[in-house]
Amino acid sequence: MRLLTDTRRAGAAPLSLALIIVLLTLIAIPFVLRGSPSVDQTGARTLIIISPHNEQIRSEFSQGFARWHRERYGEEVKIDFRRPGGTSEIRAQLLAIYASAATKGLINADGSMIEGEHMPYDLCFGGGTYEHGRLKRGVTVKIDGATVDIPISMPVGIESNTLEEWYGENQIGVRNLYDPDRYWLGLALSSFGLLCNVEMLDRYSLETPKSWVDLTDPKFQGALALGDPRQSGSIATTYESILNNYGWDEGWRILRAMSANARYFAAESKKVVLDVSRGDAAVGVAIDFYGRYQAQAVIPPGGDASDSRLRFVEPEGVVLVDPDPISLLRGAPNPELAMRFIEFCLSEEGQALWQLPLQSAESNDSGFGPTQYELRRMPIRRAVYDSLGSYFIDKVNPYEIASDAPALGWRSMIGPMMGAFAIDIHHDLVEAWKALDAARQAGATESEMRELESLFYSMPVHTTPEGESLPFTAANYAVIREEWRDRDRATDLRIDYTQQMRKIYREVEHRAKALAERGPA
Repeated sequence: MRLLTDTRRAGAAPLSLALIIVLLTLIAIPFVLRGSPSVDQTGARTLIIISPHNEQIRSEFSQGFARWHRERYGEEVKIDFRRPGGTSEIRAQLLAIYASAATKGLINADGSMIEGEHMPYDLCFGGGTYEHGRLKRGVTVKIDGATVDIPISMPVGIESNTLEEWYGENQIGVRNLYDPDRYWLGLALSSFGLLCNVEMLDRYSLETPKSWVDLTDPKFQGALALGDPRQSGSIATTYESILNNYGWDEGWRILRAMSANARYFAAESKKVVLDVSRGDAAVGVAIDFYGRYQAQAVIPPGGDASDSRLRFVEPEGVVLVDPDPISLLRGAPNPELAMRFIEFCLSEEGQALWQLPLQSAESNDSGFGPTQYELRRMPIRRAVYDSLGSYFIDKVNPYEIASDAPALGWRSMIGPMMGAFAIDIHHDLVEAWKALDAARQAGATESEMRELESLFYSMPVHTTPEGESLPFTAANYAVIREEWRDRDRATDLRIDYTQQMRKIYREVEHRAKALAERGPA
């Protein structure tokens, strides 16, 4: 079966996009370093937050914080949200801004700002733990002739007893809820799964997938929408969870087969959700709140959740749950206001915004909850599940479903590898995959299929600068990753890997077509 075989790739030129982002960032640096006004025309203090969050989240937290701050401190405040792109773009922009500030002498070797200077943003609100960990690692620059590492984020001065009250045990699955050094604090929890269009699945007689492995079936060819991990942090986290749960060999095989079934690779995770909703794909990889929110948005008037044509599915036994953090940024123009926002987000009132229905007398008697948008996200405070859980829209406790598969440290090569074996040569991958399936259906023997599949799933051979050939295995991962960190070297490797994989796929296609034409052995 061949479904939706348009293989257009949204985000097919990530290098061009990356160059544009870098150029725009460099142009903007002289202006953003001057800072933004921290008081608006009405005299209200303004908190400046850079965030990948959508309009709904930004609106509810702006209104909620203003209300909470007015009641607690008797002062009007506003939030100025800046959204230059997804988490990867935000991290790239912050790295460029802080590196430039350090080289211009605005940051001292100990990481402090020179007197009278500050940076353009107070907080980074949202994104996964990986991205906020990168902010903690910061930038490496030369100051007064010495090479120094300067974290972009700052540890927050919150007492241990307060953290214990907010979080309890600092763990969900095998992940921390907050950075042990307090450079970032989790505010909500995100899981990663599949958004399914029930009507499309029924139309093409496909079963609702329950696991990542289900998506490797050739029946899903052209029916799957994926995202580009080089441009979306949440997508990279999703693919990382597959490697962590299934291991090196099986994990890469699953990602390869899923890629072969994909229609395209979107630059933003939200595009995947919208395309599944429109019926342009039957299944798409989705972060939980995007999937649940879209499933709710398409419910017919007067209907309930069972009437939605969309379903969000969390893969059985391999649900990655990742905190969605906030980080206080170095040189924040309003550090006091920033700390108050963090306090609000972790208060019961702030946590209620994530999951309660719109405020009404019927919805709950706490007086908490959103006023305009239902956000469909899971709070991070355990106590909120006891105090308000009966009112939650989604009856899911992430602490009960989180996978305990440890992070194996392979994330940094997901983007380069999927670019080489899938995204940048998607047409070659798909044609080889179709030819394999045709040979199988035509009666090729098991041994013939094993040989071809072994070739299809092979990884490129890595050649060191000294001419040594290294198989791309878990044992060689650390050595290979280090070479990819060199920008010039990475360009050469990207070309080499891609050429190797294109040659492999064309050989698979040629041999598989010959078997299909021959028929049963």
